[in-house]
Amino acid sequence: MDEVVDLVGKAAVDERLRTPLYHQIYLVLRDEILNGHYGKDAVVPSEQELTRIFGVSRITAKRALDELALAGLVVRERGRGTRVRFAPPSPPVRSSVEGLMENLMAMGLATDVEVVSLGYEAASTDVAEALGCAPGTTVQHAVRVRRLEGEPFSHLTTYVPEELGRSYVRDDLASTPLLALLERCGVVVSSAEQTLTAVLADAQIAPLLNVEVGSPLLRIARVVYDQDARAVEYIIGRYRPDRYQYRMMLNRVQGTKSKIWSPVS
Repeated sequence: MDEVVDLVGKAAVDERLRTPLYHQIYLVLRDEILNGHYGKDAVVPSEQELTRIFGVSRITAKRALDELALAGLVVRERGRGTRVRFAPPSPPVRSSVEGLMENLMAMGLATDVEVVSLGYEAASTDVAEALGCAPGTTVQHAVRVRRLEGEPFSHLTTYVPEELGRSYVRDDLASTPLLALLERCGVVVSSAEQTLTAVLADAQIAPLLNVEVGSPLLRIARVVYDQDARAVEYIIGRYRPDRYQYRMMLNRVQGTKSKIWSPVS
């Protein structure tokens, strides 16, 4: 029989929390499965073992394993125990600050795109501010979903000045990175300013990314400028954190009063 990894010392449950004990155990096991600690077909601890490891009742341990089965992460078979059925996806897409424009171009060429919508509308206040135009100015509004090996990992909402948007059509946006389309019509992309934060998937975005409503997402808002400091694109990307990682290299440098971390130039 396969060896079972002991979780003693690695995790604990706390009955003082509002989260039920069975769900706390479920979360521990789920994370162990998703991060590859238990590979496909590996045996996870039995009800009896979970009772010993976490100091809970057999009923609580059973319910935790049942939750894993309902989530499609394990299969429970009499005589074989509880085995992992989840196969981890391909390595997540990685992006970094260094070589930002080149990374964005490469990502566009390496992934598949579905154009959910493409049209023109009056710029809202926040869009107008990002693009440096007056509210109500006509802009192109597009929504795309990027996939890697068939699995969605990003939801992209873009706004582009109308005169630039009219230079390409829906099929172009589905087959060519947006930055490449902008450069094709004469734009010289020079710089970008972006903000990273975290959001929850809403009822509109969740099904497009194949996640549950309320799932955490990485949100990146970026304004791209040309060589004349004119905003040529405003993009809001929402990424599945299990499929996309954002990397930044840092150096420890001397600040005015003490040493600080600084991004590598």
